[in-house]
Amino acid sequence: MSTPHAELLRDADLRVTAPRLAVLAEVAARPHATAEEIRSAVHDRLGAVSTQAVYDVLHALTAARILRRIEPSGSPGRFELFRGDNHHHVVCRECGSVGDVPCAVGHAPCLTASDDNGFVVDTAEVIYWGLCPTCREAAGTA
Repeated sequence: MSTPHAELLRDADLRVTAPRLAVLAEVAARPHATAEEIRSAVHDRLGAVSTQAVYDVLHALTAARILRRIEPSGSPGRFELFRGDNHHHVVCRECGSVGDVPCAVGHAPCLTASDDNGFVVDTAEVIYWGLCPTCREAAGTA
């Protein structure tokens, strides 16, 4: 029986392997997880899997556009399943939690560059920064 994650791999002409399936399962379960968080969860799931193998899988799946890597300033790279919806992110300045935000305005790529330098723009990455509800409450600014 084929799983949706196995189909994603086959559609990208990638071999279906236990580490790839484990990485996909962990990213699906933990959107915005860091590579280290994913590595730890995959190790717990599979046992003997090297750190390099997990990083190689993350790289291959990102290159194949199965995963999307976001890199908020001052934070390690984080991974989520690529959905092709060009959504954006909100990041807490205090605790680093990350949430999804729908397209800023209109249709993808959500923003129109004032000068696209001849590029055909298909994606815009926007990160909104602020304090999450938990950190606002802890700071007494809720």
